[in-house]
Amino acid sequence: MEPRNFDGDADRPRSAGATQTGRVLVIGPYLRVRAGSADVQSVTHALRDTEARLDEAAGLARAIDLVIADAIVAPVSQIRPATYIGKGKVEEIAGLIKNLEVELVVMDCALSPIQQRNLEKEWRAKVLDRTGLILEIFGRRAKTREGSLQVELAHLNYQRSRLVRSWTHLERQRGGFGFMGGPGETQIEADRRLIQERISKLESELKKVQATRRLHRAGRQRVPYRVVALVGYTNAGKSTLFNRLTRADVQAADMLFATLDPTLRALNLPHGGKAMLSDTVGFISNLPTQLVAAFRATLEEVLEADVILHVRDISHEDAEAQQSDVDAVLRQLGINPDDSGRIIEVWNKIDRFDPEQREELLNIVARRPEDHPAMLVSAVSGEGVDALLAAIEQRLAAKRTTLDLSIDAADGAGISWLHRNAEVLSKELHEGRFDMTVRVDETKRDIVVNRFDAVPHLPA
Repeated sequence: MEPRNFDGDADRPRSAGATQTGRVLVIGPYLRVRAGSADVQSVTHALRDTEARLDEAAGLARAIDLVIADAIVAPVSQIRPATYIGKGKVEEIAGLIKNLEVELVVMDCALSPIQQRNLEKEWRAKVLDRTGLILEIFGRRAKTREGSLQVELAHLNYQRSRLVRSWTHLERQRGGFGFMGGPGETQIEADRRLIQERISKLESELKKVQATRRLHRAGRQRVPYRVVALVGYTNAGKSTLFNRLTRADVQAADMLFATLDPTLRALNLPHGGKAMLSDTVGFISNLPTQLVAAFRATLEEVLEADVILHVRDISHEDAEAQQSDVDAVLRQLGINPDDSGRIIEVWNKIDRFDPEQREELLNIVARRPEDHPAMLVSAVSGEGVDALLAAIEQRLAAKRTTLDLSIDAADGAGISWLHRNAEVLSKELHEGRFDMTVRVDETKRDIVVNRFDAVPHLPA
């Protein structure tokens, strides 16, 4: 659907199928950026193409099977405290909603509880802002116990802020207990109390789940497998690349937030080594703070990763803005997106470019600084994947030390310890002793040197 600018155009054509009920109107109330504006949010939004932003909002609505009746842009010169958009536009859109028989309006912005209530009153339709829409998607997609708990916690925190006497039943009072009971608590107070009780219970359950996750992570750290994490904007192709690298069958679809729950699989490296590859939830612009906080435990896989692959849909018209959004979330998590020793940029979907465009991409990559390389890949065709695996292996090896040692073949306990705590690169038996080359983490280097008289490996 091609978005249209709704800026007082009373004679705009009506969408096909407008007489059907149960449809959704998507509105992009985007701020006009004034020349010389110093507002950070305005400048960030200026990076984004208006049509792409509205198309993304419509994609979010389709992700939960909503049928789009129309998608329009409503430029905003100044945010109004009561309704976000101006009074005139509120009235114009009210007429459109009536003509289209729309039951749900999606506003691609963050609305305050008062703004949401006032718009619902004016339009006589349910209004959902960007945060609420993303929470609805997450609620449907969460499959694991931890994911469900995290989504419900984020949803309840969001609902708690919406208790602003939107409906008349919230103004009624319940009677007190016993003969001496007073007027009792208002419905809104009871609802708020019930939500808080549920939040407390969820937080307690999540602490138990997080403790279990920490135990699993500690167990993996005792095994000589490093962790590689995939991050990126939603629908950048992370899950498709995950499947390509690990030969797994994680759901991968051309849909926003197709993957929500984290997944770990073994990753085979070119020279026989192994790592653990983690697929995480996709990021998005204006990702609700409730979700960043609620999913922090899940995103700890990223925090603990030795190498982070920032997967970008380089074919997207908003690729640069999407990169900025991912970088912002990484900073929220305490990760420096400019840490080239840890982060590898993966420019995905190069199969969508013709030969001339691909040559231009190669030139761009060649001009990048050596400490900030980019890997061109196609998760669909597999092009560039071998080079990516080699780059991952090189980054992991840089964080570890390679040692040579000789151990008595009868020292079963020592040999077993090395296999559990180091990556055994070679092992040859000579006159009752094993000559071994191992790669160990820096934290265990001194143990191996002192216990086995190991020395730094010298390449042949």
